[in-house]
Amino acid sequence: MSDRASSPWAPVLSLYAITTIAGGICLTLIFHYGQQHHLLDPSLGAPAAIVGPTRSFAQALAEELHKNFTSPLAGLVLQVLTVLIVSRLCGVVFGRLGQPRVMGEILAGILLGPSLLKIALPDVHAFLFPESSLPRLFFLSNIGLILFMFTIGLELNIKALSTRARSAVLISHLSIIFPFILGSGLSLLLYDEFGPRQYGFVSFAMFIGISMSITAFPVLARIIQENNLTRTTLGVAAITSAAIDDVTAWCILAVVVGITRSGSATGALAVIFLAVLYIVFALMAVRPALAKWLPRSTAGSDQIPSTSLAIVFMILLASCLLTETIGIHALFGAFVAGVIMPELGDFKHKLTERVQDVSTLVLLPLFFAYTGLRTQIGLLNDVHAWLICGLVVFVAVLGKMGGTITAARWTGLSWREAAGLGALMNTRGLVELIVLNIGYDLGILNAKMFTMLIIMAIFTTMMTGPLLRLFGIVGQSAKTLQPAVE
Repeated sequence: MSDRASSPWAPVLSLYAITTIAGGICLTLIFHYGQQHHLLDPSLGAPAAIVGPTRSFAQALAEELHKNFTSPLAGLVLQVLTVLIVSRLCGVVFGRLGQPRVMGEILAGILLGPSLLKIALPDVHAFLFPESSLPRLFFLSNIGLILFMFTIGLELNIKALSTRARSAVLISHLSIIFPFILGSGLSLLLYDEFGPRQYGFVSFAMFIGISMSITAFPVLARIIQENNLTRTTLGVAAITSAAIDDVTAWCILAVVVGITRSGSATGALAVIFLAVLYIVFALMAVRPALAKWLPRSTAGSDQIPSTSLAIVFMILLASCLLTETIGIHALFGAFVAGVIMPELGDFKHKLTERVQDVSTLVLLPLFFAYTGLRTQIGLLNDVHAWLICGLVVFVAVLGKMGGTITAARWTGLSWREAAGLGALMNTRGLVELIVLNIGYDLGILNAKMFTMLIIMAIFTTMMTGPLLRLFGIVGQSAKTLQPAVE
C-alpha cells in the first residue's frame, strides 16, 4: 500500500536529484575555469578571495547579521518602526487624558530627540538617529506633509464656505490680524537676540506674525467631532472660520516665503505675480477640466480606477513642482491641488480615504520625529530664555483668542460661545509645526526661537480641551448650546 502511495513521487525525486547534481557539477566547472582564467591574465590583478579568514559559524553568523542590521535600509526601517511604536503609545495615553491623539504623537517626536532620549540614552539615540540619517527622514517626512496638505485641500468645502462666509470671514480675518500685529510687535523685542541678520527685520517680523496667526484646521475639526459640537452654531462657526483662516494664512505664508527667498522687492513682486497667476489658472482652467473628466471616470465604481488615481498624483506632484519653482514652497502647491479636485459625487471622499491612511498613520509621525530631532529644549537653560518663551505663549494666546472673541461678539454669539470659539481657534497643532519647520529651513528662525515656538504650539493646542470645559462648552452645560440652522 505504501509503495503504491509513494510511487508517483519517485520520478519527480529522481529528476530533482539528477538536476541538482548536474547543476552543481556545471557551476563547479564554470567557477573553476573562471578563477583559473583570472589567474592567467596579469592585467586583471589579484583575484578576490571567495573564502575569507577562518571563522566559527557563530562568529560568521553574528558578523553577517550585524552588517545587515546596520545597513542604511535596515536603519531607516528601524527608525520608522521605533517612531510608529512610540507615537502610537503616546497617542493612546494622550487620548485617555482627554487630549487629541495627534498631540501625543507630536510629543513622541520630541521625546525621541535631543530633549530627552539623547540626554537619557545618548548611545541609543546615536544608534537610532545618527546625523547621516536625517536627510532620509527629511525627504520621507516631506512626502508625508505633501500628502497631508493635499488632504487638507480635499477637505475644504468651497460651497459650504460660500454659504456661511459672511460672519466667518470677519471672525477668521480678525483672528489673524490681531495676533499678526501683536507677533510683529513682539519681534521688535526678539530681533536683536534671535533675528536672522541675512534676511533683515521684515522677514523675521512677518514670520513671527504668521506663526502667531495659525489655526490647525484638522486638529480643530477632530476636537469638534469628538465633543459632539458639529451641529451647533459654535461648531459650524469654528469649522468655517478655521477653514477660511487656513486658506488666508497659507496665502500670507506663501507671500512671506516668496519675499524671503527672492531677497528683493522686485523679486518678491515677481513671485507674488506668478503665484496669483498659477492659482487663477488652477481654479479657472484645471479645476473645470477635472470636474468634467474625473467623476465620470469613477462613476459606478466603489474605488478610484488606477488610471484616474495616477492622473491625480501627477497633478499633485506637478502642482508641488510649480509652486516650489515659483518660490512659495511645494506644500502650498499640494494644498492647491487638493482644492481644485472636483466635488461632484463622493470623489473627494474616495480620494481622501486612499491618501489619508498612509499620510496620517505612517508618514506624519516621521515628520513629528524629524521636528523633535530639531527641537532642543535644553537650549532654554536660563530664566531669561523661559521668560521670553512665556511671553511668546502669552502674546500668541492674547492675539488669537482676543481677535476671535471680539469678532464673535460682533457677529452675535454669546460670551460663552465667543470664548469657546476663541479657545478652538487658538488650536495650532500640526499646521503650526509645518510653518515653523519652513521658517527653520529658510534660516529665519534659529534653533532657540524654533524651540520656543514649538513649545507655544504644543501648549496652545493642549489648552483647548481644558478651556472648553472651563467655559462650559463640553460636558452637561454643553446641551444648552444653540443648534446650527441647517
